[in-house]
Amino acid sequence: MLEELTRFGRALTGSVRRETVAQCTLESLERLLAPRVQAACVALSGPADMESRLAIAAASGDPTPAADDEFLHEVLSGQRTVRRVTPPALGAPLIAAGHTMGIVAVWGKSGIAWTDADEAALAALAGQAAIALQNSRLITLLGSGKQEWEQMVDAIGPGICIVDASGTVRRANRSFANLVGWPVTALHGRPWLMLLPPAWAEPVGRALARPGTGGGEIRADRRIFSVTAHPISDHTSSVLLIEDITDTRRLQEQLIQSEKLSAIGQLIAGVAHELNNPLASVLGFADYLAESAALPETLVEPLRIIQQEAQRAATIVRNLLSFARRQEQDRRRLAVGPVLQRTVALLNNQLIGLKVEPLLVVEPNLPEIEGSPNQLQQVFLNVINNAAQAIAATGRGGTVVIRARPWLDGVAVDVIDDGPGIADDIQERIFEPFFTTKAEGEGTGLGLSICQGIIREHGGRISVKSQPGYGATFTVELPPAGAGEPAADATSAGEGRTARVLVVDDEPHILYYMRATLESWGHRVDTAADGHDALARVRAAQYDVIISDVRMPNLGGRELFERLRQELPAMAERMVFATGDTVRDDTMEFLERSGRPFLHKPFKLAELRSTLSGALARAPDAAPGPPSV
Repeated sequence: MLEELTRFGRALTGSVRRETVAQCTLESLERLLAPRVQAACVALSGPADMESRLAIAAASGDPTPAADDEFLHEVLSGQRTVRRVTPPALGAPLIAAGHTMGIVAVWGKSGIAWTDADEAALAALAGQAAIALQNSRLITLLGSGKQEWEQMVDAIGPGICIVDASGTVRRANRSFANLVGWPVTALHGRPWLMLLPPAWAEPVGRALARPGTGGGEIRADRRIFSVTAHPISDHTSSVLLIEDITDTRRLQEQLIQSEKLSAIGQLIAGVAHELNNPLASVLGFADYLAESAALPETLVEPLRIIQQEAQRAATIVRNLLSFARRQEQDRRRLAVGPVLQRTVALLNNQLIGLKVEPLLVVEPNLPEIEGSPNQLQQVFLNVINNAAQAIAATGRGGTVVIRARPWLDGVAVDVIDDGPGIADDIQERIFEPFFTTKAEGEGTGLGLSICQGIIREHGGRISVKSQPGYGATFTVELPPAGAGEPAADATSAGEGRTARVLVVDDEPHILYYMRATLESWGHRVDTAADGHDALARVRAAQYDVIISDVRMPNLGGRELFERLRQELPAMAERMVFATGDTVRDDTMEFLERSGRPFLHKPFKLAELRSTLSGALARAPDAAPGPPSV
C-alpha cells in the first residue's frame, strides 16, 4: 500500500487540472484494491453553497456509477468514511482546508468484505487526492485573479509601472507600454531610463526620488502629462503614474475663459446701462430738435451729425450687448416652414440610421417672424436630434412629428416624439447648463440651455411636456415679425389721441427730454424720480400710460410694477418699461414674465411713438385728459 501511495503522490505532482487529479485517483484506487473492485468513481462537488450537487469526474466498472447514487450522497452528507456490507461498498469524502471537494468510492464484487486496512488505504488515498484538488483550486483562483487584475490594470487610462530601488521596471500596464512604444511583455527587467525619452528623465527621476510628495508636468508633442510616484508598503519600490491631462487642462482653460467672459458680460451690463441713459438723452433731444419747425437752417447739419454720432455710439453699445448675449446680427423677416424643411433635410440621413421617421406638418397662413435662420435652425436641429436619440435608446424605431401652428399672433413649433419620455425630476432641470442624462463623452449638457438662450433672444420661449413611457413634446413659441418695433411712417402718438402720461426715471435729463417730447405731442406729462414718488402719484391720480425705467435706486421699476399689481392692477396694465439693461438674464426674465411692452434705451422718437400708440390702444378705461389737438 505504501508503494502505491508513493506512486500516487508522484503522479499528482504538478497536476493542476481537477480532471487529471480525478483520473489519477481512480487509477490508483483500482490498483490498490484490485482485483476486488467491481466499480469505482471520483465524484466532484460544486461550490460550498451547492454541496449536494455531484458530478462524476472519473469512473469505471459495470454498471458505471451515477452522480445521483444513494451511497455517494450518504458519504457526502456524513462527511466521513462509510463502509457498507450489502452490497459491499466503501467511500470517503475529499476534504482539505475545511472544504469538501468530492467523493471517492468503490463497489466490491459479490461475496467480498472490506477490511479495516482497505478503509485506511482509501482514507489515505482520499487525503492525498483532496490536497491535490485543493492545490488545483488555489492555482485556478490565483490564475483567474491574476488575469482579472491584469485586465483591470490594463483598462486604466494612465500609464502605470512598478519601479524598484535600482530603477528597474517590475510590472507595467498596457497604457504605459503604449506610451513608451514597447510591447508590454518586454518591459519587465528594463531600466525606466531606457524606456522613456531623455527629456522625461529629470521630472520622472524627481518624482521617483521623493514618492508621495507630488509630481510634475511634462509637455511633449503638444500633449501635457502629469507625473507622480507613490511608495509601496515595503518602501523598496514605487508606483510610477504617468497621465495624459491634455484634455483636462484644456477644459480647465475653457472654464477659466468662460468665467472671464461671464465677468466681461457683467461688466458690459453695467457699462451699457450707464452709457444708454446719457445716449437716450442725447439721441432723444436731437430727434426732438430735428422735429422743431423753428430750427435755424445753420443748425440742421450739426444736428444731423449729432444724431448720426449718437446713433453710432448706440450701435457700439448694442454690439457689446450682442457679444455678451451671444446673438448674431443676421435677423430678418422669414417664414418658419422653409427653416423646418431645411432642418429635416439636413437630419434625414441621420434619422434613417436611427430608424426614426420625421413627419413635418406646417399649417397654412402662418405669420412671418423676425429672427436668425441659422440660430433657429440650430435650435430645431438640437431638439429634433435629441428626440431621435431618445427613440433610438429604446432599441426600436419611432416617429418624430414636427408641427408648425399659429400661436397668439405668432408661431409655435411642436417637436413630438414617441420615445421613453422624461421623468418629472429631470424635466425641472433639463434646461440647466451642463445638465445631461447622456453617458460621459456623449453630451455636454449645453444644447438645450443654448437653445433656451437663443429663443429668449428672439422674444419667445421653449418648454417641454412629457410623461414617462409616453414620449415628450418640446414647444418653441415665437412672436410675429414687427412686434414692438417702430413703424416706418409713424403718425402722432395714439393716432391723434392725447393722454395723461407718467414718466419714471432717476436720470433728470431723460425726465426733461421725455416731458418736452410728450408735451410737444399734446400729452399731459408728470414725472417721478423713483418708484416711491411714482407710487404716490398713481395713488392720487389716473394715468393712461406709465413709462418707467427698470433699474432705479430706492424703488425700481419691477418693484413698482409688483406693488401696482397688488394695489392698483388696472394701473399695472398700463405700464411700459424703458431700460438699457436687457443683457442681464434677470431683467429679460422679468420683462418676459410681466408681459408688458418695453423700450430699449437709447430709443428713437419713432419707437416711442409706436410703443405709446400700442399702449394707449390696449389701455382699459382711459383716464380723463385734455381735448385732442
